[in-house]
Amino acid sequence: MERVREVIVVEGRYDKNTVSQVVDATVVTLGGFAVFNDKEKLAFLRRLAEKRGLIILTDSDGAGFLLRNYLKGALPRDRVKQAYIPDVKGKERRKRRGGKEGKLGVEGMSPTVLLEALRRCGATFEDRPPPERREAVTKADLVALGLSGGEGSAEKRRLLLKRLDLPEHLTANGMLEALNLLFGREELEALLAEERGFDKV
Repeated sequence: MERVREVIVVEGRYDKNTVSQVVDATVVTLGGFAVFNDKEKLAFLRRLAEKRGLIILTDSDGAGFLLRNYLKGALPRDRVKQAYIPDVKGKERRKRRGGKEGKLGVEGMSPTVLLEALRRCGATFEDRPPPERREAVTKADLVALGLSGGEGSAEKRRLLLKRLDLPEHLTANGMLEALNLLFGREELEALLAEERGFDKV
């Protein structure tokens, strides 16, 4: 089992159980929306962020993004990494019914998907060198590449997010953050150049 230096933050105990079976890491639960009114939990997360760094790993549904966005504003951004799971339809075995959006959460992801999400966000695996720095993708790049501010840009973003197995709820700003975790500018341009039909949207 690979060891992750950062503290991984998940929504609930079932997510914690799943992640703990995949990596050797400290995993902290938010308790869902209860974190919105829990000043002690936020203070604890800030301390963990300063000391070890955090990885936010929430579900890919709307509720997961509400939690993620709240934490973005409440925690030091330079000490927090964002790990994203893809949109996958289905329901967890323990549940009678799926969620409102019918998507699997963190607890329903396979070990391979979870490991890949952690690698893509830049998690520090103790037995691996840290990821190398790349030239950042900017908002101007998104405009130049037709992913923002132009006719058909929303559809192009949707297609790109699907191609990259990223959640459909990502805004242009959220996508920019995710792209900078995954690629540098040159890598993104090369990926888009390979995409057949992308420029025909």
